[in-house]
Amino acid sequence: MYRNRNLYIVLFAAAIIGLFIIQYQYLRIGLNLARVQFGENIALSSEVITEDLSTENQLSFLVLQSLKKDDSFFKLSVDSIQEASRHFLSDFIQSRLVANGIEKEFDYSLFTKDSTYYLESPVKLKPDPTIVRYPIELKGYLPLALNKQLILELHFKDLNRYFLSQLNGMVIPSLVFIVIIILVIIWIMKSYLSQRSLIISTNEFINNFTHELKTPVFSISLASGILEKDIEAKHKPVFSIIKLQVERLRRHIDKILELSMIESKKQLFQMEQLDFRPLLVKVCEEYKALVQLEEVEFNFTIEEAEFKLKGVGSHLENAILNLLDNSKKYSNNPEIRLSAQKEGKHLTIKINDNGWGINPKDVQRIFKKYVRVIPDNMQNVSGYGLGLSYVQEVLKRHKGKIEVNSEVGRGTDVIIKLPLINE
Repeated sequence: MYRNRNLYIVLFAAAIIGLFIIQYQYLRIGLNLARVQFGENIALSSEVITEDLSTENQLSFLVLQSLKKDDSFFKLSVDSIQEASRHFLSDFIQSRLVANGIEKEFDYSLFTKDSTYYLESPVKLKPDPTIVRYPIELKGYLPLALNKQLILELHFKDLNRYFLSQLNGMVIPSLVFIVIIILVIIWIMKSYLSQRSLIISTNEFINNFTHELKTPVFSISLASGILEKDIEAKHKPVFSIIKLQVERLRRHIDKILELSMIESKKQLFQMEQLDFRPLLVKVCEEYKALVQLEEVEFNFTIEEAEFKLKGVGSHLENAILNLLDNSKKYSNNPEIRLSAQKEGKHLTIKINDNGWGINPKDVQRIFKKYVRVIPDNMQNVSGYGLGLSYVQEVLKRHKGKIEVNSEVGRGTDVIIKLPLINE
């Protein structure tokens, strides 16, 4: 259990790390795409800004007078003209950036190469090493009027954070889904380990309990054997019932222990090549002799051929007996038929009865441990819901299959297929 748990934890951790690595790679790709898109939008904005400032208009004229510090055309001081120019130019640049899909805080500087003329944004970004500069060389009206090369430089800060905010529609849902996946897997693992621990504890209790039962059953069997020598003829029918019930209890105990050992992998199947026909005939003859005392009609037909297969004879015998016992128990006047024949590469064993039948929707449930499907008015039938679980496990180990066809009130057909050895 602990080895499996550690394996699951390692696989879970590897899957989560893999998800984060993939998410990181997608994030990098997204950031690169956002950066490329931003650069393209800046280029488009630059073209529009350059074109709008290349001709004489109210804004370009105001900016020119501000750069020259010329107040002859306005009834304002030079400082007022420059302040107005800063705000109008800032609003102009912002409108062009937004029109091209850029909604990011910025500032700007407008200057000539020799810094003779200089104009800066009304609101400056705080100095930061993450500031990125995008210079735009202006053409037309302003540089010609100044007779100098004029540069408009845009400044942006924390672009990576801005790019991430643009990717929120992809990043946040992905992270949310990863967190949900982690929580669900943790819950599943916790539930699995809890259920596994409960099953192990239950099996250990059942094993210990059944082991404790073996001692009194053995004592009763031993005492019965001693008493049998001196028993009177009139008491022999009662004594036969005692022996029959003790033997039945012993089989139930052995069945529980064997099923537990098979499931816990403690009991290894020592597969060997065998002819199953003699064993099957023996099981059917002994069962027929046994059920005659209970007035149960049992008939069998077994093909005259070798049933060579690889398996464990005792377990296959027990599986057949379990199915025959079920046919007998879940019927008022049992009529049971067994047939066995080779069909291609398989041995096919069919068991038919006239019992109460099973609702088709319950057929798959009958192979689960401790599950019994019984009509409400027949709850007094003995059993523990382990027989069919044992049968299925035995057939699984023999690479066989079991099929159940049933209808309430019309009996049940059980078909077993076991692979034969190719000669």
